[in-house]
Amino acid sequence: MDTIVLKFGGSSVADNLRLNVVADKIIDLYDKGNNIVVVVSAQGKTTDTLIKEAKELSNIPNEREMDVLLSTGEQVSMAKLAILLQRLGYEAVSLTGWQAGIYTSETNQDARIENIDLTRIQEELDKRKIVIVAGFQGINKNADITTLGRGGSDTTAVAIASALNAKHCYIFSDVDGVYTTDPNKVTIAKKLETLSYEEMLEVANEGARVLHNRCIEVGQKYHIPIVTKSTFNNKPGTTIEDEKKDKIEDTSVKSIVKNDDIIYVHMKYETYSPDLFNKLYKLLLKNDILANNFVNNSIHYMDVYFTIKSVVLNKFQNLLETDLKAFDTTYSNISRIAIVGHGIMNDTSILDKIFEIIENNNLEVLDLEINESKIAIMFNQKLNNNILEQMHQKLIS
Repeated sequence: MDTIVLKFGGSSVADNLRLNVVADKIIDLYDKGNNIVVVVSAQGKTTDTLIKEAKELSNIPNEREMDVLLSTGEQVSMAKLAILLQRLGYEAVSLTGWQAGIYTSETNQDARIENIDLTRIQEELDKRKIVIVAGFQGINKNADITTLGRGGSDTTAVAIASALNAKHCYIFSDVDGVYTTDPNKVTIAKKLETLSYEEMLEVANEGARVLHNRCIEVGQKYHIPIVTKSTFNNKPGTTIEDEKKDKIEDTSVKSIVKNDDIIYVHMKYETYSPDLFNKLYKLLLKNDILANNFVNNSIHYMDVYFTIKSVVLNKFQNLLETDLKAFDTTYSNISRIAIVGHGIMNDTSILDKIFEIIENNNLEVLDLEINESKIAIMFNQKLNNNILEQMHQKLIS
């Protein structure tokens, strides 16, 4: 008897009508003799609503209490789904993160799974129950609820699949797989049949909101195939698995990701010292602001450039009004485009085509990063989607 883990995102469980669609998919796989573990996200925009309401009470809510609050969304989803399956005649049980034995680090808002005690899950599976687990959450050594960061339900699902040595982990959402680029931005985007873990990790790390990047790391470590599919149709999805060795040297571009959620920061100060440089970076880290491309351009005074995610801009602005008031600071919203595909750094024609587009559109490049499976370009402005379409036409279509 195979064990299969299914994860359903917020759009899939958004209301009672959609929960019935989810139940049908679960029942179909259960009736084929599989053991089923289901991981659910919060319904629709519940998490966003809870964050908004908390910030109406406090500009910077306590992170422990935010984890307690945000974890409630997934608990609503799991209980509703269990109630529905029971009405349909199937034994089902809902489990919170701590009831499912998911133990995490102590970090609030972005905890990492350290261990899963499968005792309760396995007991329920042995009774042929459908086990429904609240995604995105766990418990730390202090018995406090923790959350795994936005998209963390994906990681919950793949981690449970790995612990159970499941045959597959299916990630269901409102899209039917991974595309060559965002189909909402470029209509000629094509769905991919397969991607390697390495390629998918690059796509996720560059900002594509298809899979939580940490779930891919777990899948790769334990060789769990991850299948992304649509809840609302039966089309084949995209399988993320170990790299296929069909071709000795394959340098094709698989995906292009445009990330507009980047803030480019320039900070100046009248003097420079390595100690001041280090203190600045540590201050950002202390406030959970991860700065990338952190460079100082002078040894005579501080002239620092770096990028941060737009989601932490409010935190950064608060620092500018307090600890960083002495700095002369400017910042702007920019774009980064990443071209992903195993071995593409060895194909100079890809770079030639990229720079042809850059020159034809008079674009200013701030940074160019190249590795075995990615070429990433950071631009000095926020780009429109026409640039993304041009790159897709040149490199993929």
